[in-house]
Amino acid sequence: MIIIGIDPGLNHTGYGLVEIQKDKIIAIDYGCITNRIHDSFPDKIKNVHCEINTLITKYSPHELVLEEIFFSKNTRSAINVGKISGAVALTATLAGINMFVYTPLQVKQSVVGYGRATKNQVQAMVKVLLNLSSIPHSDHAADALAVAICHIHSKYSY
Repeated sequence: MIIIGIDPGLNHTGYGLVEIQKDKIIAIDYGCITNRIHDSFPDKIKNVHCEINTLITKYSPHELVLEEIFFSKNTRSAINVGKISGAVALTATLAGINMFVYTPLQVKQSVVGYGRATKNQVQAMVKVLLNLSSIPHSDHAADALAVAICHIHSKYSY
């Protein structure tokens, strides 16, 4: 089973594809979809949609998992990231892929064992759990892999 995790963002949307193989989780691909700061909002949404659709076409994931957004200060950013999340959800729905959402607290609890873990702790555990040679270069990609791992821990016994 292939799972695609998404860490939505206006300028940086992380993605991570993992596969359950017998008794372990294998990283297939991960990275970051980057929008230019000065691109229009419609162009940013279109780019994220196209890139996610390309990943879905290439890897045929069975499920898509989103990390729920959390913003405590900038409401405008939260609304725009919410729109990006909606575009990702629509892309998955149009491709016939089931979608799930987890909070940052759930992801950290599942991956690190502590809901208030730091980004560095999450990145280190992603490296360990996926047996990667190094921590992913993008913290957005690491977060996307973490949300995929969280989903597997929550839904499957592998």
